[in-house]
Amino acid sequence: MINRHPLGLVSISFRSHSPKDILAAMQKAGLTVIEWGSDVHAPPRDRENLLSLVELGRAYGVSVCSYGTYFRLGTTPLSELVDYIEAAKLLGTHILRLWCGSKSGADMTDEERDALFSACREAAAIAERSDVILCMECHKGTFTERVEDSLLLMRRIHSPAFRMYYQPHQWRTVEENLLMAEALAPYTEILHVFQWKESERFSLSKGIEEWRKYLSSFERQPLLLEFMPDDRIESLCAEADALRCIVGGKQ
Repeated sequence: MINRHPLGLVSISFRSHSPKDILAAMQKAGLTVIEWGSDVHAPPRDRENLLSLVELGRAYGVSVCSYGTYFRLGTTPLSELVDYIEAAKLLGTHILRLWCGSKSGADMTDEERDALFSACREAAAIAERSDVILCMECHKGTFTERVEDSLLLMRRIHSPAFRMYYQPHQWRTVEENLLMAEALAPYTEILHVFQWKESERFSLSKGIEEWRKYLSSFERQPLLLEFMPDDRIESLCAEADALRCIVGGKQ
């Protein structure tokens, strides 16, 4: 198996650590791409800090593949989206992660869904003009929690600037998650990688065969480790080794 996936980390895995500590740990672990989170390490309006993250990353051989925002479509005013887009560009990435709505599609009325879709269309139009891609996370408690709603959203918005992330749902079976991976693969830009079962976290080494099945649906998307099984930055090397084992070799 030839590894075609860039391997990296989501910075929110280590919110209590400094960017320098995170990048040093990534360098030691052999990871080369990062998704900086907007909540702690990369607030959108702090231009000086954003540029410093780029310089610091260059020193450690780590580039920015995405900007992990907490912009929530349908809730956060669309007027604020430009700040996040400008921040992403300063970081050197054209991919932004957003959350879609504040409840599962299964719990939405038709009116709520239509209003959310309207906000998504407006956001997609802004993204197209700005030459960036907005990606929805498969997060519990959002519209893209379920595969059928995610597919409906992609088809209704129908924009090259409006795409998806993929991550397995820890409250669903491997078979269900495989079906979602296969269905969403054509729309997916980035994968978040972890090994959870309901509320319990495990080392990624416990999910190697499971993750190889998920990856059979994907080709070149970055694979980003998200959270450690024990929240310790010292565990990053072992998790990175397991990730390399999944993809079949060193970078």
